[in-house]
Amino acid sequence: MTETAISLRQPSRLQKLSTFDLKIIGIILMAVDHVYQTFQPLGAPSWMNWFGRPVDTLFFFVSVEGFSHTHDKKKYLLRLYIGLVLMFIGSTLLSRLLPYEQVQISNNIFVDLLVGAILMAGVDLVKTGIKARQGGRTALGVLVFLVPILLSGLVILVLTQGCHSQLMITVISLLPSLVMAENNFMVLLIPLLYIFRRHRWVQCALIAVTALIYLYLGSIQWLMIFAVIPILLYNGQKGRGMKYFFYVFYPAHVWILYVLSYLIFTHLS
Repeated sequence: MTETAISLRQPSRLQKLSTFDLKIIGIILMAVDHVYQTFQPLGAPSWMNWFGRPVDTLFFFVSVEGFSHTHDKKKYLLRLYIGLVLMFIGSTLLSRLLPYEQVQISNNIFVDLLVGAILMAGVDLVKTGIKARQGGRTALGVLVFLVPILLSGLVILVLTQGCHSQLMITVISLLPSLVMAENNFMVLLIPLLYIFRRHRWVQCALIAVTALIYLYLGSIQWLMIFAVIPILLYNGQKGRGMKYFFYVFYPAHVWILYVLSYLIFTHLS
């Protein structure tokens, strides 16, 4: 069966969820998880953390869909980098204005999504280079794919050399490196999901294998397996357009929860 035939296959009656729906599910689960993160010093129950485990997998899947259909991949990458920078600046300023040792704002999923997008761009270049028999383009694709990995080596070198000045921490925090991503090497799931984007069951199998690895390691992240439920119910449609909503909601809700937790904690102390 050709890729065109697969892409034109009609969704089943059970596949009712659009990209918009997947984003909303992810946002709700993410908000619950971040309530736990920020209100843990105030006694938030640990089970709230369970809700966040499938979130990154859902957003990885959505990013694959978004990258596949965007008309301007360079602007897509630029938007993610701007989100990364603004999230870092806002979180740093907020942490200094309202110092709260009990809670650290380390969230920045824009790093994960940017690294994933760079890896997908590398896959595209390698694919087109091989198809056109252009060695230069293929080599460029391999280089692009290796960028987040090479930058990770640079970050590790800087940190192991004891360069922990604020300037150096800022510089490495603004690099799209694999080791600075929230999910570290789990981000490699993104290019795999992209390669098999026309084969939903293979995507779900990859997620399941990753979940089993986390289960073997004794990590609660194995709960990411539940992301396959909405993914299997995905109908391939965009749904309602909320292009910039996530870019605003993600940092805004993290910062608001941080401020609320800080105010309550300092009032009770």
